[in-house]
Amino acid sequence: QVQLVESGGGLVQPGGSLRLSCAASGSTFSFETMGWYRQAPGKRRELVAASTSTGTTRYGDSVKGRFSISRDNAKNTVFLEMNTLKPEDTAVYLCSAVYRGTTYWGQGTQVTVSS
Repeated sequence: QVQLVESGGGLVQPGGSLRLSCAASGSTFSFETMGWYRQAPGKRRELVAASTSTGTTRYGDSVKGRFSISRDNAKNTVFLEMNTLKPEDTAVYLCSAVYRGTTYWGQGTQVTVSS
């Protein structure tokens, strides 16, 4: 059974940085796409960043230039480096992984940007 486990969330001041990690277990395959979504209270879930196994990346408009996604295909792990954080980045960040049309989700990690 595939499991995605996120880590690295927490409380950070505006302008600060955080690094999220997501490790997949229980799979014998490499995910075609791994990425991050976020959901704030009362808002729709939105794409933050995604990366294919060949290295193609895409970002949500609100995080371009501030966030960077990377992955270790051999370890089925994906990372999200978040810089210049803003209060509006506050949300639960969820890891996702796609394989043959099936999307797997992690439980999420809370990121709070506040002074």
